[in-house]
Amino acid sequence: MGGDGVRCADLAIDAGTHFIPIRIFQPEAGSGGLLVWAHGGSWITGSLDQWHGATTEFACVSGWTVISVGYRLAPQHRHPAQLDDVLAALAWAEANDDGESPLLAVGGDSAGGTIAACAALVRRDRGMPLAAQVLAYPPFDPQCRAPSYRRDPTAFPSAQLLRSAWQSYRGDSIPMERSGERLYATPLEAERLDDLPPAIIAVGELDPVIDDVTAYARALHEAGNDVTLQVFPDTFHAAFLSPYSDMRRWLGNALHDHISHQSSPQ
Repeated sequence: MGGDGVRCADLAIDAGTHFIPIRIFQPEAGSGGLLVWAHGGSWITGSLDQWHGATTEFACVSGWTVISVGYRLAPQHRHPAQLDDVLAALAWAEANDDGESPLLAVGGDSAGGTIAACAALVRRDRGMPLAAQVLAYPPFDPQCRAPSYRRDPTAFPSAQLLRSAWQSYRGDSIPMERSGERLYATPLEAERLDDLPPAIIAVGELDPVIDDVTAYARALHEAGNDVTLQVFPDTFHAAFLSPYSDMRRWLGNALHDHISHQSSPQ
């Protein structure tokens, strides 16, 4: 059991060259779809165990079954390893759906949010749309050029720390392709942002990545996508993990309220 009325199970996805650990959080009173979640940790840290409590509550609040992905970490595994693992988890969820969860979504916090946003782009390019993308304070610019990175030199994560993390994650690579398919390390590499799933996005007012997040939300909206953005006052980075997190509950309720109705008869 995961606690709080959520059943929990650990599995491993056979990706051919390696196994991807996943943890499934199924709310007993759930009526939503399947959400594949990528944890944060600057692409170099983080685990299913560290995110266990947060993903348990998120599943309970949203009513969606959450599949937390233990994707490969940098610098031992660089991009696109992390993206490949999340895409594999989405494909696994689709293939193993029992028909009771017709909706499939992707989400993540911090670096995991970056991966999730990129996965949504790849799925669009493949003609495999998702029901939603749920993004908690994802960084997007490897150079960390926005003014919000300089407002408070003591704020976490610092621009210096994030630039180092980006380097560990993607190196100096230009936008990557494989078999003619673009494998995004950041959505800023995308030539277009139309035809993407509805985006539910949250960021703290005091988070250094806020300018990245709000700029991306605007770009998504201008491209014709459905965007729900919430900026939390007096809130720092990593709020998704905080005990009694207002942001985590808001994201869960937003997914339940604004997306789950798609599964209802029209």
